[in-house]
Amino acid sequence: MAEPPAPTDPATRLRALTQARIALGRTGQSLTTASSLDFELAHARARDAVHAALDVEALRTALAGRDVVELHSRAGDRATYLQRPDLGRLLDPADAALLAPSGAQLAIVIGDGLSATAVHRHAVPLAEALIARLPGWSIAPIVIAHHARVALGDEIGAALGVDLVVMLIGERPGLSAPDSLGAYLTWGPRPGRRDSERNCVSNIRPPHGLGYAAAAERIAWLSNRARDLTLTGTALKDESPIGPSELPPLVERPGGPS
Repeated sequence: MAEPPAPTDPATRLRALTQARIALGRTGQSLTTASSLDFELAHARARDAVHAALDVEALRTALAGRDVVELHSRAGDRATYLQRPDLGRLLDPADAALLAPSGAQLAIVIGDGLSATAVHRHAVPLAEALIARLPGWSIAPIVIAHHARVALGDEIGAALGVDLVVMLIGERPGLSAPDSLGAYLTWGPRPGRRDSERNCVSNIRPPHGLGYAAAAERIAWLSNRARDLTLTGTALKDESPIGPSELPPLVERPGGPS
């Protein structure tokens, strides 16, 4: 059977390249019913992702065989977390006693951020892919953090005494990306680190974003280069050998929960 001819309409061809809402069509002065309903569904999924609770037991089960430490930020509930970003960057004093110098070089922190949905779908396979690509590193027990912002990893990494912390965290949902995961790398973690002192690999969400293998390769390359330079941030340029075929299609870029 012959293949159907390629679409010639520019809008149709453009829609095949992105999940963004483009060329939705009109009924009079309004969107079509299908487009309107699709928008409402996407908005509901984004809201659900922001408010979803972190399922730590499911993550523990998926990480079977690995040591896991469960921690909380000072944001005691989801409403506080959303209203007080500063509290999401600080470790609950009651949980600080659970951490001690580990003798490890690297810590992986899994935080819910602004999308627990992203964490549930992508954090464990990404963490496993990353660990497999870091044979020369000693790794502390994996930390799972509730109501976490990126900077919470600084205090955790300092308490564990590691050289590098990799925070895997749910990014701010977009209307086409409710499940995007970000990875933030910070060398010499300690409270007070600036965002300019981190590197970020974002939009990890196969099949529409960066795949686990490609993301893990990039994070591992950055980790090894950070160890060579003893720094992360603007002075560490991402020159990892990721080919064009491994990159995701053009999609809406969500933002991180800094």
